[in-house]
Amino acid sequence: MPLRRTLFVSDLHLDPSRPAIVAQFERFLTEVAPGSDALYILGDLFEFWVGDDGLALPFPARIAARLGETAATVPMWFMHGNRDFLVAERFARETGSRLIPDPTIIDLYGTRTLLLHGDTLCTDDVRYQAFRAQVRDPAWQRAALARPIVERLELARRMREESEGAKQDAAQEIMDVAPAAVQAAFAESGCDVMIHGHTHRPGRHVHRVDGRDRIRWVLQDWYQAGGYLEATPAGIRAVDRF
Repeated sequence: MPLRRTLFVSDLHLDPSRPAIVAQFERFLTEVAPGSDALYILGDLFEFWVGDDGLALPFPARIAARLGETAATVPMWFMHGNRDFLVAERFARETGSRLIPDPTIIDLYGTRTLLLHGDTLCTDDVRYQAFRAQVRDPAWQRAALARPIVERLELARRMREESEGAKQDAAQEIMDVAPAAVQAAFAESGCDVMIHGHTHRPGRHVHRVDGRDRIRWVLQDWYQAGGYLEATPAGIRAVDRF
């Protein structure tokens, strides 16, 4: 009997300027993902996403086609990140994926598990939280999508540059998760396991909440090399070489 397993990735930040990482992700889809019970992409698949009409552009179309090939045999779930918050139903249709809200609770082989992108846990970064509230506002998104795609591409590039500048100015601890937010997320969800990305600080953390230990897994980003979490009925492990 084949091994049951569910895979999780986030923060791939795919961009044609990083062809080696793009090739690694395509290899992940063709060599690693097949045979899995499910694949969860927990945000920031792309370096930026200017709207689903961008699927007409060569690079997004290429990635969508690869995802569609995998989704033909592996159930695929997609959660918005802070770079691809404009992903919508056309993307879901063309990739064969299903959009899920942030947060989402799943039954992971009998363990109640909380999935997030992770940015909502960074509550000490007040500047970022204000930005997040702005770009998730439906009125802001409608106005942005009404612009010509060339303007949106330029806007995305400017926002990316501003984001990188803000990271350099901010204290490292501000950009990480706030312990109180993690505690609250565990308590409110009733979950024993949490999986998220966003912080680019992969690892396994133990939190004592309401008298018992809860486990928080942080996914690896793909800026230097790809990695993923593999969950099986026996447990969860991080894979950083494949």
